[in-house]
Amino acid sequence: MIPHRDLLPIALDAVDRAAALMRRQTPVTSTRKGDRDLVSEVDYAIERDLRSFLRDVTPGIAFLGEEEGASGSGEWQWTLDPVDGTVNFVRGLPLCGISLGLLHGVRPILGVVDLPFLGTRYWAAEGCGAHMNGRPITVSATTSLSEAVVGMGDFAVGADAANKNRLRLALMARLADKVQRVRMSGSAAVDLVWLAAGKIDAAITLSNHSWDMTAGVAIAREAGAVVVDSSGNEYTSESTTTLAIAPGLVGQVLSHLKDTTAASR
Repeated sequence: MIPHRDLLPIALDAVDRAAALMRRQTPVTSTRKGDRDLVSEVDYAIERDLRSFLRDVTPGIAFLGEEEGASGSGEWQWTLDPVDGTVNFVRGLPLCGISLGLLHGVRPILGVVDLPFLGTRYWAAEGCGAHMNGRPITVSATTSLSEAVVGMGDFAVGADAANKNRLRLALMARLADKVQRVRMSGSAAVDLVWLAAGKIDAAITLSNHSWDMTAGVAIAREAGAVVVDSSGNEYTSESTTTLAIAPGLVGQVLSHLKDTTAASR
């Protein structure tokens, strides 16, 4: 097996291909894939192109894409969200991008997130630090919630959405009374890389899949973030919630989530 750091140039090449597709495929057409959920032809085009490219250059590594599922097997797996923030993309909002990560077992160890309409690319490999457009980045040193900007993941759609959203609404209301601002970008990848770059101080996603999170989690961790699930356990690809937090705020954010969850039962 190639050392994971040596896979970074391959991941960067793959995301170059995806970003070029994303920029030139306009206008965008989309179809529904569930309750208030969209998929565009660009999602499919990027996923199929990168699945084929990565199969050719890393044949021993499995692949998981959001739109067409898994291929291959083994302890190493590429994970791809071809367009994270599809609704933003379809509407012409720039908060969207490509999120390509690498798992070793259940641990994210490499990630590339490209935001083509903002002109920024973030990448990290375990032990190599986190970077934005080639420059090292680190999480904020914020220690007070009153000075913190917190990113919240999207509201739930589909089955049981109303019940799931009760917790989100309650947590947002609690945080709104404590933090400087709450923000909702519509893209987990955007939230995680902005956390890594110190633009926000926490990123909370209360339902997720590994293709949403792997790349951003790898980048956030290398930038110094603490990344856990709602119980405070270390995030893995099997986690169903993700809290990525600047170190000085971990206890405070987890405490508010715990209290909100208890009050919502």
